[in-house]
Amino acid sequence: MLRTPTDETRLRILAWLKEPGPAADGVTADAVAERFSLPRPVAVTHLRLLEATGMLRTSRSAGRVHYHRDDIRIAEVARMFEKGW
Repeated sequence: MLRTPTDETRLRILAWLKEPGPAADGVTADAVAERFSLPRPVAVTHLRLLEATGMLRTSRSAGRVHYHRDDIRIAEVARMFEKGW
């Protein structure tokens, strides 16, 4: 789910959200679409998949959804893979 042979967009989104700066405070689907040169519906799909797996959490501000990393969940998933899940 996180990585397919031809597309690592979800991993790049997670990495971007870890960087210091505006992305660290959460991003909208529009910001993701612009940053990665994606159509907005594609960005929304990636974000929703990451949210569904618990890697991202959301908040609302001014009627817009903002996506944030859930570093605790990401660490849990990483541990599962390290144990040979």
